[in-house]
Amino acid sequence: MKDSVLAFYDDLAEAYHLIFVDWKQAISWQGEILDKIIRSKLTNSNSDPTSLLDCSCGIGTQAIGLAKHGYNVTATDISPAAVVRAEQEAAAFGVNIDFGIADFRSLEKDVSGSFEVVLSADNAIPHLLTDEDLYSAARNLYAKTDHEGVLIITIRNYDDLIKDKPRSTEPRVYDKGKRIVFQIWDWAEDAKTYWTNQFILQEIDGEWKTRQNKTQYRALLRDEFSHILSAVGFTDIEWLMPAESGYYQPIVIARKQNEEDNHESR
Repeated sequence: MKDSVLAFYDDLAEAYHLIFVDWKQAISWQGEILDKIIRSKLTNSNSDPTSLLDCSCGIGTQAIGLAKHGYNVTATDISPAAVVRAEQEAAAFGVNIDFGIADFRSLEKDVSGSFEVVLSADNAIPHLLTDEDLYSAARNLYAKTDHEGVLIITIRNYDDLIKDKPRSTEPRVYDKGKRIVFQIWDWAEDAKTYWTNQFILQEIDGEWKTRQNKTQYRALLRDEFSHILSAVGFTDIEWLMPAESGYYQPIVIARKQNEEDNHESR
């Protein structure tokens, strides 16, 4: 898993913003929606900045947006190239973020402290293809979440996607027809995993240039992931669908129960 994902995001780092119609607007929009969701779930009324770990920060889309809303953000990613780009973008946006390189499965070792909010957005968790890796990641996410803190993860709606197993996404045409973005999906026979081929086509000085990057995902179902989160100790697990949250992917929210409450529940 690691080599495939690492190569995908390292190679894509310089062009990742081109996937969006307007990346800067996406930073603002996602920050606003995620901030509202987080504030509705936090139990404390502390006026100090909320500590937040974005453990799949990419080039900084969510980390920057939430830092602009006053969060004390630590941001990590498996891709060194993405983290370098994110550091540059954070400086350009004038926000302070503590960046680092870390794998989901080694967060407890690689990242110091714990956080009121642990976030992974934009379908990063399904890069973990096996139950073993998902359980390992979940245990590490649990370790990094404060007592009574919240975990927030967004993934694609695989419960619907596996019904039809689409072979591609709808092409999105930007910049007055000069940029086209789409994906081709190659499903495994059992439909449990698939390869994504990300295409970015651009007309530059009258000539079309094509960028193609490839990586693998697991079609992670909501019940599967809820069971894993519950098994490692998370409670109050709930899913918000896009119609309810306003976000573009389903969101799972879980809480790390206070140790005393957790002991009493046993």
